[in-house]
Amino acid sequence: MATEIKIKNIPEGYQSFISNGRHALVGDEPVKSKGTDLGFSPTELVLAGISMCKVATIRNVARRNGWEIGDVDAELSQQVKRNQDGSFKTTISSAIKIEGDISEDQKGELIREADNCYVTRLVRGEWEIEESKEL
Repeated sequence: MATEIKIKNIPEGYQSFISNGRHALVGDEPVKSKGTDLGFSPTELVLAGISMCKVATIRNVARRNGWEIGDVDAELSQQVKRNQDGSFKTTISSAIKIEGDISEDQKGELIREADNCYVTRLVRGEWEIEESKEL
C-alpha cells in the first residue's frame, strides 16, 4: 500500500498539521524564514526520517541476531550546496552510538546495516515527483 500523508496548513507562519491518519505532528519554518518555529522544518523532517530508519534498523538487526544492546543514539547533519545549474547537492553526515555488551565487529556490522536502511536506499534511489493536481 502507498504511504499517504495529509497536511493542513494554517495562516500562522507556515504551521502545518501533518497526519498519516493515525499519528500527527506539527511542521513549521524558523522565525528567520517568517515561520513561528513551532515544529520541524521540511528539511528537518527528511533528516529525521533517515535518522529514525538508521536507529530502528540497528535495533532490528540486533534483535534478529540475539545481541543485547541498550540505547542507540544518532546525530545527523546535512550540508546543501547549490550547483551552477540550480540543482542541489546534499551531503548528510551521521554519527551513531550503540550501548551494550557487543564487540567492535558487531557494532561495525550494525552501523553498516544502518547506512543501508530502507529510507536511505529510498532517498538514494530514483525519484519521480509528479506535478500536483487540485485536491
